[in-house]
Amino acid sequence: MMHTMTYKGYSARMGYDDEDGIFVGRIAGIRDGVGFHADNVQALQEAFHEAVEDYLHTCARVGKKPQKLRDERMSHAPHAAAATAPQSPARCRTTASS
Repeated sequence: MMHTMTYKGYSARMGYDDEDGIFVGRIAGIRDGVGFHADNVQALQEAFHEAVEDYLHTCARVGKKPQKLRDERMSHAPHAAAATAPQSPARCRTTASS
């Protein structure tokens, strides 16, 4: 069973890193690498929200339009499921923490 979180139109890929004993996630469907991690599910949700806010703030500060998964364009594409599928924790860069 795959679980996802959404916030302000962004979705997250999530997993558990058994080696480090933490939950890890990454904003799905964008090319920018925005990751987050936490010790428990509630903190993971808070870290995801913080990562999205940070991403939006950083884009505004540098004058860049934030990337966003376009559901209407992606919903029929063969890679749509891959855009929100869980990702190996080893690939996630952590930028926000609990």
